[in-house]
Amino acid sequence: MVGERAVRQIERGYRTILKPALERGTTVCILLLIVLLPALLIQHVEAREIVDMAGRRVTVPDTIKKVFTGSPPATYMLYAIDPTLIVGLNYPFTPMEKRFLSPAMDTIPVVGGWFGQGRTPNLETLLDVRPDIMVVWMWKAAGTNAKVEEVANRLRLPLIYIRLDRLSDYPEAFRFMGELLDRPERARELSQYATHALNMIGMVAGAMPEEKRVSVYYAEAPDGLSTECDRSPHVELLALAGGSNIYRCDPKNDFGMERISIEQVMTADPEVILAQEKEFVDQVYSDPRWQAIRAVKNKRVHLIPRAPFNWFDRPPSFMRILGLRWLANILYPEHFPLDLASETREFYSLFLGVRLDEDALREVLRQ
Repeated sequence: MVGERAVRQIERGYRTILKPALERGTTVCILLLIVLLPALLIQHVEAREIVDMAGRRVTVPDTIKKVFTGSPPATYMLYAIDPTLIVGLNYPFTPMEKRFLSPAMDTIPVVGGWFGQGRTPNLETLLDVRPDIMVVWMWKAAGTNAKVEEVANRLRLPLIYIRLDRLSDYPEAFRFMGELLDRPERARELSQYATHALNMIGMVAGAMPEEKRVSVYYAEAPDGLSTECDRSPHVELLALAGGSNIYRCDPKNDFGMERISIEQVMTADPEVILAQEKEFVDQVYSDPRWQAIRAVKNKRVHLIPRAPFNWFDRPPSFMRILGLRWLANILYPEHFPLDLASETREFYSLFLGVRLDEDALREVLRQ
């Protein structure tokens, strides 16, 4: 049975090529039919049906060479599997990100995307790059998904949803993408690394009694006085690594970065501080307001690595798999010993195809 997309392709070919030829002469028409009909039908012949991670049946080309991913987490995952498949970026990569990515990323146009990075897709650019499929992280807001589906329908692009809500979704998402893109062995390698890291840390950290968990303050913003509720998805790694977030509340919104006072931090007196901004780390040990806090007194303020993508948060990516091992070692070095330099080199080689020399390693670890 000829698929709906193949029927549309044939109808379009008939209207634009064959019908005018019929009006000009039978011989020309027959020749065109012989030459063009296989090309019009090839989409059907080379198509296959898959079930995406939202349970939807989607017809996709048998061979997929060009992929547009509608948000950074999905784009990062595609990069790890095969960067040559990327045809459009969600935002311009920064010089720091480019330092650890393929030079080919400089030649790829910025299309935009959804889910908070501030650039809605440019449909004209998306048409120009002509992806075979569009892969999107299925968002929990139905309204956002509806906008994505509207674009996909308008451009007649097969839309595939993947699930990346939690770090535990990543092993399955890698395997799914590997099958979809005919890169099963590559995806299996990445999935196995992620599964091993999650299982190794989960067995110990998950069983850690609440009273023995290390208390942690997550410092965002240059002044260190923005943070996340313990129930926020932005601090998922903290719970997975067995830490206890001092800021206990329900998030006011998905964005987070809730303001907190220095008095609240002092009262909670965290044992460890995780910081996103170097500006904060550079001044925290000399700022008298922070001197009485245990994490500062004991030199346990840690700057989160973020090259090429953040190891902890914003936006979430596969880099958090390494970030989980890094954080577990910071909180419980006796339970999770780690040769950070060796593990970082191995991870970057496997996931990014990058060999880190000493200078690059120091840059990655923000030392």
